Amino acid sequence: MLIIGIAGGTGSGKTTVARSVIDQLATDKVTFISQDNYYKDQAHLSMTEREKINYDHPFAFDNELLVEHLKQLKAGQAAYAPVYDFTINTRSVDKTIKMLPNQIIIVEGLFVLYDEKLRELLDIKVFVDTDSDVRILRRVLRDMEERGRSIQSIHQQYLATVKPMHESFIEPSKKYADLIIPEGGHNEIGIQMLAVLTEKHLTNNYKA
Repeated sequence: MLIIGIAGGTGSGKTTVARSVIDQLATDKVTFISQDNYYKDQAHLSMTEREKINYDHPFAFDNELLVEHLKQLKAGQAAYAPVYDFTINTRSVDKTIKMLPNQIIIVEGLFVLYDEKLRELLDIKVFVDTDSDVRILRRVLRDMEERGRSIQSIHQQYLATVKPMHESFIEPSKKYADLIIPEGGHNEIGIQMLAVLTEKHLTNNYKA
């Protein structure tokens, strides 16, 4: 099994890179995991209390559960990822995502390279590096279209938490990357390099 971690700032194109690599490989060999589904459960809090949480801090994520699930997959066992509902800032009560052990596991998220226990499970570590002005525009569109947020709330959150958390935690995690891909999904050469590196790694493991 090959586990690839893809990190980068909000709106950097992490998911696009992951999907592009999957498209170049045999999709039945790949299991995709989004760290976004591993935000901590906030069901015990009121909506007002949930809205005060800094969701751009590493502590907002249940990385212990993600690490546990990756270990289950490495052991050949299926795992069930939670489904996070961003409209109510907590996990879905009755939905999970069944994840099967596969030849390739791709984990994508803001803090995939920040957490040491997560890094230890990764065979290839990737950082998607995109200019901040591009990232914020993408985030505005995503949060308005997919998460029902106003431009005022997005602007306030960006200045209060997104930007400082990126500078404090996400950008420094770039030093752990084996491969840095500038401009995300627009970097076709970088995506091809990652796909080739993945295939080479698998081939070498089979020979071993």
